[in-house]
Amino acid sequence: MKKMQFTENEIPFQTLDRLGLTREMIEDLPVRITNDILEGRRSPVLPIMVIDQEGNEVKSRSRFKLIRKEDGNVDALFYPEIEKADLRLFSEQNRALLEKGKTIIATIPDKNGSMVRSFVQIDNETNQVLSAPVQVIARNLQFISEDIHLSEAEFNNLQNGEPVTFVRDDDDEPITVGIDLSNRTGVRVSPGDAKMWSEQRTRDWDKFTFGIYGCWVMGDDGNLDYVKEEDYTDELWNEQKKAGLRSMGHMR
Repeated sequence: MKKMQFTENEIPFQTLDRLGLTREMIEDLPVRITNDILEGRRSPVLPIMVIDQEGNEVKSRSRFKLIRKEDGNVDALFYPEIEKADLRLFSEQNRALLEKGKTIIATIPDKNGSMVRSFVQIDNETNQVLSAPVQVIARNLQFISEDIHLSEAEFNNLQNGEPVTFVRDDDDEPITVGIDLSNRTGVRVSPGDAKMWSEQRTRDWDKFTFGIYGCWVMGDDGNLDYVKEEDYTDELWNEQKKAGLRSMGHMR
């Protein structure tokens, strides 16, 4: 069992609430998402809202992750949607690759200022630059490579940031594996070819995720929004009833 870096009691609900993420919204996230957050990973892209100086509501979307400050208290660090990624750290060639959605390997400073050889890509949901040390992701790549029996050439392509498509001996459908730094392991395996892999949303959500206080709804565009129970439409009440019946069926 993985050791959590944070406890639920340490979640800075007041900080999150100031950006429109209420305690109810956070507590209604799926358990696996909550566990990811408590492990120090970034959240999914969630709706946020702030009040500007003129009193207007400004809506946007953002990921967040928990951080521990020097005094031991826990705070939230936000990664909002931005218009364009800041790529000043990279060479012209690497900037061009990143803007095409490619994954590159570059030596960049970590949070302590040390230069670390890292995988780098742009989060296509926020345009934020994502990075992870090569050494960390390489272990997961090696494990997956051994599990699906990639050739040396395929493994080298994977290490160089290129998605690799293969077909299992017992199946005719292609499967693609590649580096996805938004994923909890840094590696994503999904059905389909490399084009489908690149276009696929990284969120793994049902259309309706019901909680105690409301429901997270994933729209056709892949965006998540939260609906409080008192604001449920007839459609949501019907979906909740179906979800309850399915749960009862699983318990039998």
